[in-house]
Amino acid sequence: MNILGINAYHGDASACLVRDGVLVAAAEEERFRRIKHWAGFPKEAITYCLEAGGIKPGDIDHIAVNRNPGAHLVDKALFVVWRNPSMGSIGERLQNRVKIARIDEAFRAAFGKGVKARFHFIEHHLAHLGSAFFVSPFREADIVSVDGFGDFVSTMWGWGEGSKITVAGHVVFPHSLGLFYLAMTQFLGFKNYGDEYKLMGLAAYGKPTDLPKLHGVVRLKERGRFELNLDYFRHHEEGTAMTWNDGEPRIEDAYSKKMAEVFGPARKPGEPVAERHKELASSVQAMYEEAFFHILEALQRQTHRTALCLAGGCGMNSVANGKILSRGSYKQVYIQAAPGDAGGAIGAAYCVWNQKFSKARGFTMDHAYWGGEYGDDAIRAVLGASRQKLEAEGARFETIEDEGLLLTRTAEAIEQGKVVGWFQGRMEWGPRALGNRSILGDPRREDMKDILNLKIKRRESFRPFAPSILREAVSEWFEDDADVPFMSQVIPIRAAKRPLIPAVTHVDGSGRLQTVAAAENPLYYKLICRFRDLTGVPLVLNTSFNENEPIVCRPEEALDCFLRTKMDVLVLGRHFISR
Repeated sequence: MNILGINAYHGDASACLVRDGVLVAAAEEERFRRIKHWAGFPKEAITYCLEAGGIKPGDIDHIAVNRNPGAHLVDKALFVVWRNPSMGSIGERLQNRVKIARIDEAFRAAFGKGVKARFHFIEHHLAHLGSAFFVSPFREADIVSVDGFGDFVSTMWGWGEGSKITVAGHVVFPHSLGLFYLAMTQFLGFKNYGDEYKLMGLAAYGKPTDLPKLHGVVRLKERGRFELNLDYFRHHEEGTAMTWNDGEPRIEDAYSKKMAEVFGPARKPGEPVAERHKELASSVQAMYEEAFFHILEALQRQTHRTALCLAGGCGMNSVANGKILSRGSYKQVYIQAAPGDAGGAIGAAYCVWNQKFSKARGFTMDHAYWGGEYGDDAIRAVLGASRQKLEAEGARFETIEDEGLLLTRTAEAIEQGKVVGWFQGRMEWGPRALGNRSILGDPRREDMKDILNLKIKRRESFRPFAPSILREAVSEWFEDDADVPFMSQVIPIRAAKRPLIPAVTHVDGSGRLQTVAAAENPLYYKLICRFRDLTGVPLVLNTSFNENEPIVCRPEEALDCFLRTKMDVLVLGRHFISR
């Protein structure tokens, strides 16, 4: 049975293919369109998944969509009666619902009338829950989904047992921790869709002095619930215009004038970051964590389970995630490689396979390499077509067939302080580069962060870079010994080790690590081993292979990034290119 899962007409449009309960392929539309967080119908991602599975559109048996326009109709009606929102905001949401409801028409327009698949509309947050639990290693676990809004819900929690998810509770519009975090991100001058990670990075530089004021913005209720003080927001009455049509998503400011009355004027984009901005960012992160753990602890008191699966856009708050195990309630945590809306494609597909069809679980997502890969012939063709450009740059390239020599040369380049582009195997699923579409550097160099920002990234100085570490070395270098294959948790680095790896040690002594096991990515694991043999340090600096764009997908995009930046070395498969 072939099940196609899709996230459409929303940020991070995506698709996946599940065959007889096993994931075959998964990719986000942005990688093909080259527009960050691309929103619309994911035609290119679907095309890739079909090609990877060796099937035609007519071979799809079921199509699972991570939205259900018919969900929570009573709550929606009551909200209109009680709140009397603007007709403009209602109209925008209705237009989006119509697109979802008619997605079969868009599918057949893109792939032909021969598509006979049955469509299934899975409630947004149920798909989030499924994306975490059904591909986790746990036979039973608590499950929590926290994000902005989807199908009128912002937060959902429950538990999974075998092939069944039980929903225990939810929070509906207009109350949302994701909306709170978004509004504060905008207030601090970060206006692009998905900029919340900038606030999270900035938070480490301040003290939560504004937390008492924020207790008046987010109010915690009984049984893990919460509500927003709506005086600080405008999404519930005026609405916040959202653009989800075949391009980069755009969302208008969600905060009201009262926010500035209490917290001072909003920071304008590009304005210098002042101490008060750092303090507010720290306070927002603290408030989010307080509410987040309020939800988790209430659920754990109810179920007494020790395993947790986490999903939703807020599942990317790696700082909060890194504190789950140390808080003691949960002993195991699983966060899928794409916890946000892209991951809903996988959740929808598995909700159909496991929950709707009651099929036994037999698949665990223990790695993120579900995207396209490119063989030696494709890479040679790209290099051949770019020979003149490479020569003009003074670059030379050589083919190194011996794997050991290729790894040694690459590790030596990193050890020498060079910036290395590393393009290997299948592209990662999710927002993180995890060793197949990565830029690598020496974590021991205090100036490596500045070098990367000067040569390639040109991003805010307060944003940290991440370490990829051999799995067996985690307990020696970090205070928690955890499996973190998807770079989803920030964990304190041991105090004695921090001076040894300043390039990946955040200002508060933490690091957003990726654990690398030999079974999950053998080549990347061997590369880190070579670097360890040279330096005694079992980790490398890892950042995404891009320059203010989606992570590179194809070899030509990797080469283009190399040529237009000051990257020192590019390793494309077995081809070693250097300036």
